[in-house]
Amino acid sequence: MDWLVGELRQGRRCGLAAAPRVTVSGSSAGNPAAAMATGKGEAAPPLWPVEARLAALLPDLLVFRKSRGSEPELATAQGVLLGVHVTGFTALMDRFSLTCKSEHDMDKLAHIFSYYISDIVEHVLCFGGDILNITGNVLLALWTVEKNQLSDIITLVAKCSLEIQEKFGIYHTREGQDLQLKIGLSAGRISQVIIGDEQRQYLLVIGRDVDGVQLAQRLAQANEIVLSWNCWKLCEQYMFEVEIMREDEAVKLRDMRIIDPFDFDEHFDKCLDYLPHYRTSADTLRTALELDPDSALEQTLRKHIMKNLLKKIDEGQPMEYVSEFRTVTIVLVSLEFHKTAWMLHLCHLIQEAALYISTAIEKGGGQLSRIFMFEKGCMFLCIFGLPGDKKPDECAHALESSFSIFSFCWENLAETKLVSISITNGPVFCGVVGAVARHEYTVIGPKVSLVARMITAYPGLVSCDEVTYLRSMLPAYNFKKLPEKMMKNISNPGKMYEYLGHRRCVMFGKRHLVRTRDKNQPLLDREKELEAFRVAQQGCLYQKNGQAILYEGGKGYGKSQLLAEINFLAQKEGHRVLPLKLKEADSKQCFYAIQTLMAIFFEIDICPSYYRQECLHRQLRGMVEEPLHCLFNDLFFVKFPLSFKVSRMDDLARQKKVKACFIQVLQEAVRETPLIFLIDEAQYMDAASWEFLGTLLSSVPIIMVMTLTPNFTLCGWAQHFLQSPQAILMPILLLAATSLLRIACWELGVVSIPQELQIYLLRRCFGNPLYCEVLCQDLLSKDILLFHDLKKEEENSKWETLSASAMKSTLYSISPASSEEDQELYVCTVKDDVNLDTVLLPPLLKEIAVNQLDQLSPEEQLLVKCAAVIGHSFHIDLLLHLLPGWDKNKLLQVLRALVDIHVFHWLNKSQELPAQPILVPPSIEIIEQTEEKKNSDTGSASPLRLHEEQPPPETEVLEFGLPLLREAAWELWPREQQIALHLECACFLRDLACRCGSCHGGDFVPFHRFAICSTKRSSGTSRFCSYKDTGSVLTQVITDKLQLPSPQDSFQFQTKPFSRQETFSSDHCRTEEEFLDRVNRMLAQTSPEKDMLTAKSCHCAEILKLVLSPLTQHCLVIGETTCAFYYLLEAAAASLDLADNYMAFFYLRKASSLLGQHSAFSFLKKHKVKICQFEEATFCSLRSEVCFNMGQITLAKKLARQALRLLKRSFPWTWFGVLFQTFLEKYWHSCFLRQLSNNSSENKKKLAVLQQRVHCLSLLWQLYNMEATASNRRLAYLATLMQKNSAEEFANEAQVISTYVDLSKYSQSMGDGEKWLHCEKMAIQKSSVCWFSREELLATAQLMQALAYTKLCLGHLDFSIRLGFQAYEICRHFKKPALENVVLSVLFRSAFLKKKFDLCVHVLENQWALISQSHDVLGLACFYSACLDLLLYGKGLLCRPFGECLRFIQHYEHSCVLTSQSNVMLGVHSSLAMWFARDSQWDLFEHHLAKARQLVERTNASLFGSHGFVRFLECQVLMLHRMPEGIFMHISLETCSQTLKYFKEFFSRCVTCPVYHQWVSELKASVMRCGKRESMPLTNMLRPFDTCLTKIWTEGEFMEDNNT
Repeated sequence: MDWLVGELRQGRRCGLAAAPRVTVSGSSAGNPAAAMATGKGEAAPPLWPVEARLAALLPDLLVFRKSRGSEPELATAQGVLLGVHVTGFTALMDRFSLTCKSEHDMDKLAHIFSYYISDIVEHVLCFGGDILNITGNVLLALWTVEKNQLSDIITLVAKCSLEIQEKFGIYHTREGQDLQLKIGLSAGRISQVIIGDEQRQYLLVIGRDVDGVQLAQRLAQANEIVLSWNCWKLCEQYMFEVEIMREDEAVKLRDMRIIDPFDFDEHFDKCLDYLPHYRTSADTLRTALELDPDSALEQTLRKHIMKNLLKKIDEGQPMEYVSEFRTVTIVLVSLEFHKTAWMLHLCHLIQEAALYISTAIEKGGGQLSRIFMFEKGCMFLCIFGLPGDKKPDECAHALESSFSIFSFCWENLAETKLVSISITNGPVFCGVVGAVARHEYTVIGPKVSLVARMITAYPGLVSCDEVTYLRSMLPAYNFKKLPEKMMKNISNPGKMYEYLGHRRCVMFGKRHLVRTRDKNQPLLDREKELEAFRVAQQGCLYQKNGQAILYEGGKGYGKSQLLAEINFLAQKEGHRVLPLKLKEADSKQCFYAIQTLMAIFFEIDICPSYYRQECLHRQLRGMVEEPLHCLFNDLFFVKFPLSFKVSRMDDLARQKKVKACFIQVLQEAVRETPLIFLIDEAQYMDAASWEFLGTLLSSVPIIMVMTLTPNFTLCGWAQHFLQSPQAILMPILLLAATSLLRIACWELGVVSIPQELQIYLLRRCFGNPLYCEVLCQDLLSKDILLFHDLKKEEENSKWETLSASAMKSTLYSISPASSEEDQELYVCTVKDDVNLDTVLLPPLLKEIAVNQLDQLSPEEQLLVKCAAVIGHSFHIDLLLHLLPGWDKNKLLQVLRALVDIHVFHWLNKSQELPAQPILVPPSIEIIEQTEEKKNSDTGSASPLRLHEEQPPPETEVLEFGLPLLREAAWELWPREQQIALHLECACFLRDLACRCGSCHGGDFVPFHRFAICSTKRSSGTSRFCSYKDTGSVLTQVITDKLQLPSPQDSFQFQTKPFSRQETFSSDHCRTEEEFLDRVNRMLAQTSPEKDMLTAKSCHCAEILKLVLSPLTQHCLVIGETTCAFYYLLEAAAASLDLADNYMAFFYLRKASSLLGQHSAFSFLKKHKVKICQFEEATFCSLRSEVCFNMGQITLAKKLARQALRLLKRSFPWTWFGVLFQTFLEKYWHSCFLRQLSNNSSENKKKLAVLQQRVHCLSLLWQLYNMEATASNRRLAYLATLMQKNSAEEFANEAQVISTYVDLSKYSQSMGDGEKWLHCEKMAIQKSSVCWFSREELLATAQLMQALAYTKLCLGHLDFSIRLGFQAYEICRHFKKPALENVVLSVLFRSAFLKKKFDLCVHVLENQWALISQSHDVLGLACFYSACLDLLLYGKGLLCRPFGECLRFIQHYEHSCVLTSQSNVMLGVHSSLAMWFARDSQWDLFEHHLAKARQLVERTNASLFGSHGFVRFLECQVLMLHRMPEGIFMHISLETCSQTLKYFKEFFSRCVTCPVYHQWVSELKASVMRCGKRESMPLTNMLRPFDTCLTKIWTEGEFMEDNNT
């Protein structure tokens, strides 16, 4: 028999849910059906009809039942009951509840329980049992047979019980708490009762033998089986080994005696004849799942299932999509009846109670989940906040509903002995547990166990836990604290309260508003709202009219903070302010708001009760007649004597008189002092108070300021008040992003926050200040932020400590509060091991978001939950991939509905980035226009024309449009289901993780996948990553933004150009003019690629945002760390490609955390993630580039050397090694050049290595070139040689061109003019064989920029401008911001020296649009340096004010980024010194000149270095001529000979920058004349030189410029 049962169970499992068995929480027991709770395997075949899905949730007793009439139906039958009690489960929940990680713990708890119980369910089904219910940790099964068959079935059930104890009797968990089973058996007469009405019905089994199985369970110990006495009497006793526990109560089953010739297999076959619904095939475990469609049956079954679950089933949602983790409020109602009650009468009592409880609970937004019997009565489990039912104030509704039920049961159920109700609130698992063939929708969590224990601990009361008490927001006087009691298996139940029902509120003690004004945190973006208050204030004071302003805004918009500000301003101006904060309960009290306001007015709200009457009498004296004082007795709880006049008034007359007295008193008061009512949450004001305020507004010159929350239905008097001409309704808008980030900085006490934290806050807050404050406080409480002193800036030697430096290299989010030099300024960073994307929301914010989610329909909720898994932005094709059974039409229909209510919004380019002006290259004729023509034709196009890009059509990419919704929806998923969905997303996105179509695909780390494909395939760790040798692996287009070519078009690697391009390669370019003409012809030629620069521009930024960044997150969630590391490297490379250095650092820091802590000893280094040597080298190379951009020069050199060593191309350390390596590179390298093999895959692996070598060597020469020492020059020269040789080995023309451009830059900066021009010539010749792929076009743009740079240095300014424009157009098309910024800098310098100042302004405007978004400190330093030049010499033209330039330099001059850039900072400090000289601020002139003097020796002959040197020489000349005046106090006096040494050094160093030579020669001549003590004034000495730089020396023009 054992083998037969095993085969049946195994076959049925394979037929229903073929899933691997997984070890969970330390146990080897697995179960495919646990997908109900965790997402493993399949919950049910997708083709199951609705009837089968309903039947899987219900026992056969209901599925095959025949209706017998009106409820309650009572039927009896003979049967055997099996009760399985899981012990240790409550203790396990208690352990989890103490860890304070509720969501994570609920996930593990549901995972453990579902896997454990599902095996038991399947085993019972295999033995023919009918699972009646799974309630908490108890499973109840029934075998229904005839009376004469009971003994045989008892034997069958006993065998089933023994097997269950043998196989599943103990379950070891990692938490150290074992789960064990207690099993009870009973047999006899079972009564079945159907309770409910036509909408909702419940099945109950009652009777003496039902009580018997419960008794047997209680008597059993762990791993024991106990039979009730009646069961023992009915069974074949000779077959059992038992122990009598209690006479006439129970026996303990030890084992079964198998007596020959008894054969249990034959007995099993015999029992099958007694079980008509038993299925023996391997297709399913239940016949009920294969019934033919029957509408009548479906309607009957639907009555037994909760509404929210029915909606999901009707929607076709798989069962694994149904389960959620959410916070709910649980109400457990216990009714104990007198034992004298008859069974039929008892059924009617339960029916009556169920109908009332169901009605009362549903009014409050809850559902009656189930009814179950116990020995003394029955219990009703009610849940508030199930999926689709979440409502605000659910705790308050639960308490009020419970008190109503409590009163009803006591008053109307005659046979009731005791009514007890307990309420708890907390996180639970709401979902399906059990096997595929039979499962139930239930709730699991510590709060479920607590609510059951509270029933026993506090009988006869409506009790609640502390969480419910606090979250209900009901007045404290409605509760009474209960004594603490010990509860079984619950170590810390917390404080308990008795709910006493709703009592009358009192108005005393409500003077203050909830929010107080914070002087250190000013009110942001509320100028319009405050101006409206001021206007109303003036109207009231001068026109003597009442004024009302009602500010309307959502929760958290800052209404209370606005009232606090108005309160402060009004009191500051001498107004009397009466503030009042209302709550929802206040709306039920007639005249409550006015009653409280007047108590505050009379100042009796806070005085002692015994003094209240005297205080009120003093206030009323002289304004209200003495006989009328008794009118206020009931209002203010005083006891004035009842006067004859008042006694003759009826209630209506008294009310009118009270109102008239109030108006009279207020009229007298406003004559002395202006009066202002501040009412927060005015939507909770009662109707009588609205009516009175309307009358008061028209009769008394008073100001009323109120706040309203939208979506509340106001009463008629409130609507009438709003329509008054004296009332103004003003909506409060959300804060701008900049203001929100300033609030975050104030909350955290820093001046700047990292970019990932900005994204975290902006995506969750959407401008809501309350959300921002709560999130910041939550981050502080979770201790996931690190704080760094801004002024302690020093170069780091370790990558692990670079977070602070990366943060300091970005811009401030807010300005420091004061400008004191000793002020402590801080920035914060996120801890390396923290993933902000998975940080859980604070409970308050999660509840708000879940409330919003549950207002949607089930299909909309499912769509939002699936979109939440994808990320903040998502594509509809990927979303459709996650939605089972949906087609695109249905998806678009639901999406449009969600877009209409602003849950989502379509994402297009205009929403992603602000529209930016784009440079259009002018023709040479426009550039060479004379000044006269420009002046005569003012309407003609400027040299630099601007235009806006046309917005693209609507895309198929959407973003979340409501705050917190995405995060809350993601947190609802069970962990295993999260992993399954993230895996689907990763599989879908993996083929998109490459460059865009206009870039011809390929990896962002060149040839990345080819270098590591063998490693990935052999590792066997990836569940989804596959790497193909054909380049880009996407063949299907997702979106225009993400369009990629077919695989064969990617990674084009050809040694010969196309035939049509050979016409260009045959004619090598010899001059720059020929090169430029050839480029123009190539770009304009007629071909399939006609007009290359008007085709689709680069969309790699969108690839990074929509593919790579989400893909890394998906890999991290599913635990695919190897693949996550791969895509983090790709994302970092893409970020560097887009000049976003900080985000590159962010991705690399994540990659570092995956590898683990770095060991101090290299031989001990062991990565947590297995990566190949190429990836480790790439990791070092990318980090080196990031460190270079951050100014961490030493670490950048170290990492670049480390990368080269891993790439088997070591860089020498010693001077001898440098000499020897230089010799080898010069004379021997060509002998070792290897030809690439014919194996394309092998070639690309080699190319990947070569590309990284070239990149590292390029970094190294730039790093060593930053210091002008002899050793650094030797190392930089060696690096250029090695780069050139590696590029030639690469055999890629684009790389060779880039390398020669690098060599030309190096040679120019070193003053080697001959080699400089030679390298450029070689680059031009190499460009002749280019056939203009993307890579070669970029190399061409780089060459054009270098030529423009060269022509600028040589003084050929017009040609430099022309080349610069052409290079800029290519860079803009391919979105290369770093190269684009360099081109703009060259363009500005050429236009500046050409005196085209209007063009300079336009160039700077475009440069500002480019760099202001990236927060690049170095780029901004270059920009502000150019602005200073324009301010000094540009005829007063202003791009940025001087104060802004100065503040930037003051804040960032000590950052590592700028301290490493001597060339730039020399020009900046010299320009600042010149500016202060113009203003005669000689102390500041000395300060900046001294800084410039320290930088001179560290500069080279580059353009920035030469420009800075020229500015410094100007300052030196100025100082020399002003020295005799004695105005310099802090710098040493210098002679003419000392100054002339600087000129000599300039001419010897800056040989390759002759554009400045004439001007420097003139300056030198003026110094020499000064040395000969010529008497000619300085102005006359310099005036003859007709250059743009002389005008600073002319005092008259200086004054004119300064005034401008």
